[in-house]
Amino acid sequence: MAAKYIVGIDLGTTNSALARCAEEDGRIEVRSIAQLVNPNELAERTLLPSFIYIPGEFDFPKGGIALPWEPEPKLVIGELARKRGAESPNRLVVSAKSWLSYAGVDRTAPILPWQAPEEVPKLSPVESSSQFLRHLRTVWDNGEEEQRELALAEQDVLLTVPASFDEEARELTRRAAEQAGYPHVTLLEEPQAAFYAWIESQGDTWRHRIKVGDLVLVCDVGGGTTDFSLIMVSEENGELTLKRVAVGDHILLGGDNMDLALARVLQQRLEASGNRIDTWQLHGLWHQCRMAKEKLFDSPKTQNHPITLLGKGTKLVGGTIKTELAREDLDQVLVEGFFPEVASSELPARQRRVGFQELGLPYAADPAITKHLARFLSEQLRNSPEASVMRRGRSGLACPTHILFNGGVMKAAVLRERVVEVLNSWLREEGFDALGAEQILEAPDLEHAVARGAAYYGKARRGRGVRIRSGASRTYYIGIESSMPAVPGMEAPLKALCVVPFGMEEGTEATIPGREFGLVVGEPAEFRFLNSSVRKQDQVGSLLEDWGTDIEELSPLEVTLKMDGQQGKVVPVRLETRVTELGTLEVWCVSRDGTHRWKLELNIREKTAR
Repeated sequence: MAAKYIVGIDLGTTNSALARCAEEDGRIEVRSIAQLVNPNELAERTLLPSFIYIPGEFDFPKGGIALPWEPEPKLVIGELARKRGAESPNRLVVSAKSWLSYAGVDRTAPILPWQAPEEVPKLSPVESSSQFLRHLRTVWDNGEEEQRELALAEQDVLLTVPASFDEEARELTRRAAEQAGYPHVTLLEEPQAAFYAWIESQGDTWRHRIKVGDLVLVCDVGGGTTDFSLIMVSEENGELTLKRVAVGDHILLGGDNMDLALARVLQQRLEASGNRIDTWQLHGLWHQCRMAKEKLFDSPKTQNHPITLLGKGTKLVGGTIKTELAREDLDQVLVEGFFPEVASSELPARQRRVGFQELGLPYAADPAITKHLARFLSEQLRNSPEASVMRRGRSGLACPTHILFNGGVMKAAVLRERVVEVLNSWLREEGFDALGAEQILEAPDLEHAVARGAAYYGKARRGRGVRIRSGASRTYYIGIESSMPAVPGMEAPLKALCVVPFGMEEGTEATIPGREFGLVVGEPAEFRFLNSSVRKQDQVGSLLEDWGTDIEELSPLEVTLKMDGQQGKVVPVRLETRVTELGTLEVWCVSRDGTHRWKLELNIREKTAR
């Protein structure tokens, strides 16, 4: 039976959100999320702060963190976790999503809170992400009566990830979802979801805001990451279509960095007045600066916000230190420090590396987001397969015609205005007019846009909305070893089987018709992938014996496909292929009786050069 709801989930670095779309009317709504906001106080919020607090024995009164569905939880998730974590940061799991994408650590090992004392129990990045998803599922399943009858796991769930997540980070995200009780989810890029949210907010009028040939820059600055994407407007069968043509690197730079920068300024101020601020107090200052920053941005007329820090020692009155965050601090530290006015040729600096480093997240060395944007736009015409149709400037800069903001950081009007100001200065230098108000695609709700856009995409997949198309820029093949007698000193000839034809859209699948192949199971085997940028005529299932120089071989994939009791056996299989919404080629090998399925994966999305 078809799912009644399409559900979009934004698993954010700082906040998570959930939106649903009912199949019968197609209306999208953001759902509230029950969570503890104070001890013994459960409240509904439209955002779930992505924080986990691991309580100690005496952190809360007995029964103070009980939930209607869990009388004695071992973890606190959401708003109360964020509040208590500001006081005891060594028990707070933060930025789990960033850790999930960091290959420098074992992401399945219990390492969070990072560098917490040994007595504090720890979670892995996968388990932390799973806890947020489990909380959303539990709230849904225990919510309004209609939802209780329709378990979230049985709905059409779309889960968003950064566009720059690699294959392993995506797979770990899927694993987190499975552990949380979601057997089937579709992953979708956050910038695309943000664009879908804008389309949904515009109704049919979006077609009057953009035209064929336009290039839309999606500028997504969230709590922990910055991502850039370019979406091109084209025409197909007389109708406007949208195609994602470029994705930037995964940049660990966002609101967390900004909050720490503000905390450092206040630390220097306090230490100059005779107060010693240790690491523990700095973490508390960091979280308080985040809350103060948000309040100042939400209230433009307010000039200062008080900060109270727990002190140490007997000389402090009431055991606290008081200071304040001023609006001029936001202007100087955030606007000028993270969004400076720079030329399009000013790329991010690479700082001198110290020989020994503390292990931790690989944050961006240069905090200037506008410099990272300059690098992204300057690289596209050198590396993107769509370079020939992008609007280019005199120096070769990709020049957007529109900009769409996303991410909690960009809620601040002063930051959006600075990005537009800098981008316009580049456009004028490149020989184009500056962006006007009509070319700034204002998203109606930056905090919930990704969740809403994911739900809209679910509608579009069912033919009830506009889809952003992104076809494969090359033709892809897998190598098939020929069945021929062995010849001394020579390998068996390799045939090329087309599995992804040029232009095959992401989110679509195909079956290799009328053929079976032998699959080696139970021992290490090498799987060879090939591609071509010139052969656009080959279709799924085409088997080429003499493929020549117009097909290039990629790095082989060596894996062991397991099958109980079968070692080194060749199993007859049929092949199914799918290009996911995230640009991953999945080759599924299905046994003749259908009881076994094995998956091979290859990232076929073009990456910008580093």
